[in-house]
Amino acid sequence: MDTLEIICSDDAYSTQAQKIAHKMGVYLNQRLEEPVYRLEWSHSGAQLQVLNQGKQNPISVNFHTGSADHRRKFGGGKGQMIAKAVGVSAHLKPRVLDATAGLGGDAFVLATLGCHMQLQERSPIAHALLADGLVRAAEFAEQAQDDTLANIISRMQLCHADSIAKTINDIDVIYLDPMFPTRKKSAAVNKSMRAFHDLIGNDEDSDQLLMHALEQDVCRIVVKRPRIAPHLADKAPSYSLEGKSSRFDIYALKKLQPVNTNIQDA
Repeated sequence: MDTLEIICSDDAYSTQAQKIAHKMGVYLNQRLEEPVYRLEWSHSGAQLQVLNQGKQNPISVNFHTGSADHRRKFGGGKGQMIAKAVGVSAHLKPRVLDATAGLGGDAFVLATLGCHMQLQERSPIAHALLADGLVRAAEFAEQAQDDTLANIISRMQLCHADSIAKTINDIDVIYLDPMFPTRKKSAAVNKSMRAFHDLIGNDEDSDQLLMHALEQDVCRIVVKRPRIAPHLADKAPSYSLEGKSSRFDIYALKKLQPVNTNIQDA
């Protein structure tokens, strides 16, 4: 890409940086005259900077600091619609495939609630940011002797893959949150995140992704959508849970069953 530069200022990350540079077809540490995006590995890990939006905070994945850590410690997960949509209860912690993992926010909430998560992300940039966030969270948990966080991160297994091309095994719930074009005037999405969406692109094949999911041997499929958006593939769900700005469409295929009653909440 002629708008993206990938920089590595910490030799500890040189292998990861070189891999993503190769995938994106750019030269590592090549400075561009007018870059729009800069993906940089430093002592702080991986960060994506949007350079043409004025002063903006870089985009990174942090599970051990900020809002994710606050939610883990002080609540905000168990009562959320996502838990109800997926089917989490005191005695039921479904095995969930997050087939459009993005930056991992929803997967972290579900892992915090005790779900074992398989995360798939096909965008090399989103995958790189998420992988880095998981590694740093695991390292922090070890250093801080935070067993709760360590257990949560251990329940999140990430791979770089296109979910449409894979057969799903040993999964109870498929979770889909396809990238949807952001409204230019939306106050809920800052400039950096809108630019991030532009960089990794919208999921134009989201209808196909749902139809592929419906062919898999799972108990239910949960699709997160903007509240007023049409159903994927014009296929009505079994039921929906609606919030202020988004909703969850649930395609209930068969009854969820506990697979391991020894799984404990985080």
